[in-house]
Amino acid sequence: RQERPVEEALAVLKRLPFEDMGFAKVDHHRALRCGFPEVVYCEGKQTEQVLAIIGRRLAGGGNLLATRVSTDLAAAVRRRFRNARYNAIARTITIRQPKRPSQGHEIGPAGNRSHTGGGPAGANYVAIVCAGTSDMPVAEEARETCEIMDQPTRHFYDVGVAGIHRLLAHLGELADAVAIVVCAGMEGALPSVVGGLVSAPVIAVPTSVGYGAHLQGLAPLLTMLNSCAAGVSVVNIDNGFGAGYMAALIGRAVARGGDARASDARAAEVSAHVGEPRTSVRAASRRKHAPRSPRSPRHAARSAKNP
Repeated sequence: RQERPVEEALAVLKRLPFEDMGFAKVDHHRALRCGFPEVVYCEGKQTEQVLAIIGRRLAGGGNLLATRVSTDLAAAVRRRFRNARYNAIARTITIRQPKRPSQGHEIGPAGNRSHTGGGPAGANYVAIVCAGTSDMPVAEEARETCEIMDQPTRHFYDVGVAGIHRLLAHLGELADAVAIVVCAGMEGALPSVVGGLVSAPVIAVPTSVGYGAHLQGLAPLLTMLNSCAAGVSVVNIDNGFGAGYMAALIGRAVARGGDARASDARAAEVSAHVGEPRTSVRAASRRKHAPRSPRSPRHAARSAKNP
């Protein structure tokens, strides 16, 4: 049991559920409500502000993700926080921390689970797909988001519609994913193609990659919003973070469903050994506590005549 002075305990309670820093209000209860701590968006913030926010965010526990981090800012963060990892392509900073017992809503650390398409990387993975190498910064932001949320990924880069055979070479792995993030610029056709080939939900991300009438991502955004393929949803232009976060939540929901099915399977196996009907724990509980319906007088009379 941890003990602390009353004054210190009161100071901690004052910071719940958020801590007012004047220029920012750090949400310390985000993980309890949403399953992952508050993410730090760095663009537009001063270096000292980012450093202060990261420090208080880490003090609240849980893994950290910071997005839109410039090279200079990343250097300052890594000088202050030695365990910070910078992805220069994604422009993200991630920091892993040991899981506290009270952080039951956040899945525990599992290290880097990235995997290039072509081999096993565990079940329930999210596929990260991008049309061209120029779309990689957005795709990498999605991948880093998934992985800091402990969602395994496999990535398939430079598989755009101009060479559709490159995509079809990975169709088996794409079909097995729990969700697919597809990043594309230019005309933005790739998410519709993928959506027409798989049963998993597809999260489309328009990127600001293209020429003139591309309009900084507006053209692929409109294409994706008008997708003919069912099962395609769309996030904002260049929003790899939003797509990765949504994909990770889908992965968690699938994992919870798998845990429930596994629990029912174990209960059925136990029931088979003891000679009871194979039924789920929930069904057995409902049957056990359900009130017995009274027998009718006619049924009671038949029972009396035929003991």
